Amino acid sequence: MFNYLDYVREKNLPHIWCSGCGDGIILKALIRSLKKLGISKDEAVMVSGIGCASRTAGYIDINTLHTTHGRAIAFATGVKLAKPNLHVIVVTGDGDATAIGGNHYIHAARRNIDLTVLLYNNFIYGMTGGQVSPTTPRGKMASTAPFGNLEPSFNIAGLAQAAGASFVALGDVYHVQQLDKLIASALQKKGFSVVEILTPCPTAYGRRNKQATPVDMMNWLKDNVVLKDKLDKMAEDEKAGKIASGVLWDVEKPEFTSEYGKLIARLKTEKQTKE
Repeated sequence: MFNYLDYVREKNLPHIWCSGCGDGIILKALIRSLKKLGISKDEAVMVSGIGCASRTAGYIDINTLHTTHGRAIAFATGVKLAKPNLHVIVVTGDGDATAIGGNHYIHAARRNIDLTVLLYNNFIYGMTGGQVSPTTPRGKMASTAPFGNLEPSFNIAGLAQAAGASFVALGDVYHVQQLDKLIASALQKKGFSVVEILTPCPTAYGRRNKQATPVDMMNWLKDNVVLKDKLDKMAEDEKAGKIASGVLWDVEKPEFTSEYGKLIARLKTEKQTKE
């Protein structure tokens, strides 16, 4: 039987996530993926920012780096350049990655640096008071939008693809077997890989938006998150409100760390030739 505790810091339990939060589901999916791929604790490092997602780094027993708000990808870039052989995993939220950390997100994608970004999308700032985030759907309530959010939300998977990422996927905490496969695929991809994971917040988001229980939120994911291939075959009227899941983008392109290593090797050779 698989023992999750092999990858968990038991001294930090019980966790602080709210009852019904999907973040623990993501943690277990990641642990299963690491085990399946044979990635040891010493071969992986997790970098987190600030927010509900960031607590993952406190519970998983691998190398971890807990950083400042919006800067997880920037710190992870430094780790990857210093230790290119490591699997560098970023856990971040929709606010952490695409609001204060938005520039780091798009430029890491542009560089195509070999990071695996697990982007927990709970549609709101869950930890800091339920404020509107870049992914809060139009019309939904938040502490800073008591009459409904007026702003359009980011397509954060599409943003990564447009900026230059080599792998982009979307999963959710209801369709767990699919989530395992997406995380495993992202970990194996050479390049900037993003898995956007829908994990709606039952406390700060659900209670304000007629999804008062975690069961309501899970049923919403069950009904509205659809595999892209299946969604493409649906009639236009059936697609209303549906979200495409699965692998959305997967291409081969030069990866920054490898190209940087080649540059260093070339400069060393040129120097030795001159000497």
